[in-house]
Amino acid sequence: MADEISVLIVDDSALMRNLIGRMVEATPGLVVAEKAMNGFFALQKIPRVNPDIIILDLEMPEMNGIEFLKERKKQGIKIPVIILSSIARRGAEITMEALSLGASDFIQKPSGSVSEDIGSVRDALVPMLLGYGGQYRRIMGKKVLSPSEYAKKPDVPAADTGAVHHPGLGPAPAAPAPPPSQIRKPGKTEIIAIGISTGGPDALRVVFSKLDADLQVPIVVVQHMPAGFTNEFAKSLDRLCPLEVKEAEDGDLIRPGRVLIAQGNKHLEVEKKSLSSIARLSDAPQVSGHRPSADVLFASVAMAYTNRALGVIMTGMGRDGAQQLGTIYKEGGITLGQDEGSAVVYGMPRVAWELGHVQEQVSLENMARRICDVAKTAR
Repeated sequence: MADEISVLIVDDSALMRNLIGRMVEATPGLVVAEKAMNGFFALQKIPRVNPDIIILDLEMPEMNGIEFLKERKKQGIKIPVIILSSIARRGAEITMEALSLGASDFIQKPSGSVSEDIGSVRDALVPMLLGYGGQYRRIMGKKVLSPSEYAKKPDVPAADTGAVHHPGLGPAPAAPAPPPSQIRKPGKTEIIAIGISTGGPDALRVVFSKLDADLQVPIVVVQHMPAGFTNEFAKSLDRLCPLEVKEAEDGDLIRPGRVLIAQGNKHLEVEKKSLSSIARLSDAPQVSGHRPSADVLFASVAMAYTNRALGVIMTGMGRDGAQQLGTIYKEGGITLGQDEGSAVVYGMPRVAWELGHVQEQVSLENMARRICDVAKTAR
């Protein structure tokens, strides 16, 4: 257990504690540290079991999730927290409050042991636990084993060690392929497009809080997030960002000083008109396994703005956005990718880097500064 990422599960439902517990125990590199039925008991258990990450329900008796997060902050506990959120509108509001109180990310709570969404919940939860938990272990000076090291453990079947790409796990990134040739030289930036997934809520809070108030370039964002959450997410970002942040609606003007966040379960594209550009939403099929898809957004940005676009790909599982970031590059745009050391899950930016589609890798801490500098540079 010393080398595994240890997980504290906090939920008043015995069914949910067991269900999440089984997901954790079935994943090489993860182990259940302890379970608690509410925030009060969780606080008592933390000093004893010293977990690397906490999975937290929000609606619990005696001490709910919000109260726990406030107490966590008061006590200076830095252990990352993943929220189990309900899908109701009120659930979205509370989830965003939880993020503002320091929770790192969230998943929608599965509806039961026989539910069809168990697989999708596991697919979303495991990268978060490995990413945030592994990141915390490294900060604390603890070891994080790679998949190849787990394969050597006698109790772990080799088939169960498939690499989840995040810092500290998996092989080193391959050398990037030669970059594609550019059709034209970069022009002055007129739009910024960001694609981001697992680890995104935390990362976007960091970036948006540091953007320059006088940044006069519109920003469009695909953050993989369930329908029903993106409106509250945009509102939460608007409270900390010096620019206007809103959930994109079909026909919204893409204008300087405005950030548009793609709606959950809707593709976001930009359409250039004679006098202005507007946002277009669609129910077209998933692309790269997602709707909204960063690939869809990047392709439309490249078509509409050619060499006057800045494409940014950040933390996330899989490869969405990696291919079409190259189209922005080919058209003469500028491309940035989050670096391995600061990405919770180094998947999307890794693939883009290996394809030769990232001109410059940037840390999360420096991303806002780099975006503003590129956008303000006359070319």
